[in-house]
Amino acid sequence: MVVVVKEQQVDRRGQGRAMIGRMLEERREMLVLFCRVAGLEPFGAEGDARRTLQEFCQVLIDYISAAHFSLYERILNGSERRQAVLALAGQLYAQIESCTETAIVFNDKYDCADHCEHLDRLGGDLSTLGEALALRIELEDRLIATMLAIPA
Repeated sequence: MVVVVKEQQVDRRGQGRAMIGRMLEERREMLVLFCRVAGLEPFGAEGDARRTLQEFCQVLIDYISAAHFSLYERILNGSERRQAVLALAGQLYAQIESCTETAIVFNDKYDCADHCEHLDRLGGDLSTLGEALALRIELEDRLIATMLAIPA
């Protein structure tokens, strides 16, 4: 019976690592596109700038969703049992949620499928989003480090 429990723990850890890996890949793609969008100045509503902004908004939401529906859902639905992870998540979640809201507001404003009339404010909004993403990444990295820590 101990072997089965140990195998289940190894399998759960492997699934957790894979989930974190997918989220980090989404994050990397989002950051590459963030830099590309930031380099588009002066911002215009036509052509490549519009397509790049649209792509960035999609990947931003994919990243936010990947984190929420894997990492945070695991904690919120009770699948995570390690007390250190739960305690840290309890400390960080409100700040992470605030960063999520900033990203959603940005997406709602700049998802150019139907509109791109706010481009004159894109530079300032990218700055605000960049600060929120930097904080979110810092908080996520703390949580990930705790999740990946192998208990003694």
